[in-house]
Amino acid sequence: MCGGSNCFMEEAKPANFRAPRKGRVGSARSSRKTWNEAYDAVLKNEAAECYSTCESLAGLGCLRLIRYRATSKVLLLSLSLFIFSVRETRGQCAGNVSSPGAAADCADRQTPREGAIVLDPAHSYTLAELIEIAEHHNPSTRTVWERAKQRARELGLAKSAYYPQLEGLAVFGDQRLVNPFPKPLAPRGYIMVEVPFVQPEVTLQYLIFDFGKREATVDSARAEKLAAGADFIQLNQALAFRVASSYYLLVTAQERLQAAQETLRTAQTTQDAAESRLNNGLATLPDVLNARAETSQALFDLQSADGDEKIARVTLTEALGAEPSPNIVIDGQNGAPLPEALTMSIDALIDRAMAGRPDLMAQASRIRAAKDEVRAAKAEYKPKISLSGSVAQTSVWPTADFGQLGPASQPTWSGGLSIQWRIFDGGARKNEVLIAESKRREAEDELTAKHDQATREVWTAYIAFRTALRKHEAAMALLKSANESYSASLDAYKYGVKNLIDVVTAEKQLALARLSGVSARSELFVEAVNLEFATGNLLRNQPPATKLQSQDGNK
Repeated sequence: MCGGSNCFMEEAKPANFRAPRKGRVGSARSSRKTWNEAYDAVLKNEAAECYSTCESLAGLGCLRLIRYRATSKVLLLSLSLFIFSVRETRGQCAGNVSSPGAAADCADRQTPREGAIVLDPAHSYTLAELIEIAEHHNPSTRTVWERAKQRARELGLAKSAYYPQLEGLAVFGDQRLVNPFPKPLAPRGYIMVEVPFVQPEVTLQYLIFDFGKREATVDSARAEKLAAGADFIQLNQALAFRVASSYYLLVTAQERLQAAQETLRTAQTTQDAAESRLNNGLATLPDVLNARAETSQALFDLQSADGDEKIARVTLTEALGAEPSPNIVIDGQNGAPLPEALTMSIDALIDRAMAGRPDLMAQASRIRAAKDEVRAAKAEYKPKISLSGSVAQTSVWPTADFGQLGPASQPTWSGGLSIQWRIFDGGARKNEVLIAESKRREAEDELTAKHDQATREVWTAYIAFRTALRKHEAAMALLKSANESYSASLDAYKYGVKNLIDVVTAEKQLALARLSGVSARSELFVEAVNLEFATGNLLRNQPPATKLQSQDGNK
C-alpha cells in the first residue's frame, strides 16, 4: 500500500472548482445541488485528460504525523521528524499515486506481498518503518487492495463491449438421411444418403450502436474504479493514523513508566528523610511507616505502569498486522519540538477537508457512477444495431445407395445487419430506471451526510487541539509549582519546620502533576494528528495545520 510521498504527492485543485462550505442546517442540505453541479462542470473540463471524477473534487492534503522527543525527563512527540520519515517511506505501489485514479492504477498493476510479518526484537523501529510494515502486511490494506483490483478489472470488462466478438468453430460430423424420390427415378421411392463433412468456421458478432448504453456502463465502471482508488487512499491514511496512534500510545506508556520511576525515587527520598529523622530522635515511628506506605504505593504504581507499557506494545504489533506480542522496540526520536499553534483558521481547515478527504472523493465518484447507471438503464428503451457474419470452408463426401453423388469443398459465408428493439417487457426496464434513480438519490444523500460529518469532525478536532494546548500549558505550570513545593516541603521537614504529612501531600501533588504532564503532552500530539487526519491530509506534502516550536523552545 502506498505509504510515502512517492504515493501521495500534492495534487493541484482545479481553478474553476471550489467545494461548497456549509453554514446553517438548511443551507447544508441545499448545497448538495451546488456540489453536484460544480462536480459535473469539473468532470466535463477534465474528461479529455483522464476522466478525473473524484480527482477533480480535490487534491489530497497533508497530514503530518508526529514523533516523540526523549529528554532527561520526558519523551516529546515530533511533527517534523515524522514528516521527514514518512517522505522517505515507499509503500507497496511504485511511483506516484497522487489521486484516486493513480492509486487505482497502482493497485491494479501491483500485487500485495505475501508472507507474515517477522519483527526483529533487537531492532529499534522508527514510525516510518512501522507504517511501511503495516502497509505491506495489515489484512485491511490487502482487502482494499484486492477490491481496487476488482474495480479495475470490471472497467476492462465494460470496455470489452466496444469490441466485436470473433469466434472460431471447427465441426466434424457424419449425417445419414432418407431422401424421398419418385419410383421412376428410385426403385424403392427413396434413397439413403450419408454425408461426412468437415467445416471450420469463423463467426463475427459486432454491436454497432446502442444509443449510449456501453458508454454509460464504461463511465460507471470508471467512476467505481476511482471510488476504489479513493477508498485505497482513505484506508491507507486510516492505517497510518492507527499505527501512529498506537506508536504514541506506547511512547506515552513509556513516559508514564518513567514518571512512575521518578515518583518511586521521590517516595524513597521522603522515606529516607523520615528514617534519618527517626534515627536522630526527631521523628516518630508512624511518620516512618507512613513514608514506607507511600513508597509501597509508588512501587505498586510502577508495576501497573510497566504492565500498561507491555500492553501498549501488544496493541502496536496488532495494528501492524503482526501476531500480537510485546516483543517490539521503538525509536522515540530525540530532540524533536512540540507543536505550539495552528497555522490555519477553522474556515481554511474546513475548506481543506472538503477538498481533500478521500471519503468525500469516493462518494462523489459513486454519485457519478449512479448517474451513469441511470443513463445505461434508460438506454435499454432504445434499439440496438448489430452486425453478424460467418466465413467457413465446407467439405463434404456424400454417398448414396442409388446413383452417384460428388464430393465438394467450397468456401461458404453469411452476413446480416440486425436491429433489435424490445417493445414490451412487462415493466422490467421501467423498474431498472427507477432503481438506478433511487441509488443516485441515495448516493447524493450519503454525500450530504458525509459532508456534515466531515465539518463536525474538523470542528471537534480544532476545538480539541486548542484545548490541548491550554491544558499542556497548565500542566507544565502545575509540574513546575508541584516540584518546587515538594522540594521546599522536604527541606522544611528536614529542618523540623514542617511535619511529614505536608511532605507526603506535596509528594502526591508532584506525582499527579507528572502524570498530568504526560497526559497533556500525549493529548496535545494526538489531537494534532487528529486535526490533520480529519482534514484528509495524512501522508501529504501540503503545509501542516500546526506550527512547531524551534529547537531551543522559543516560539
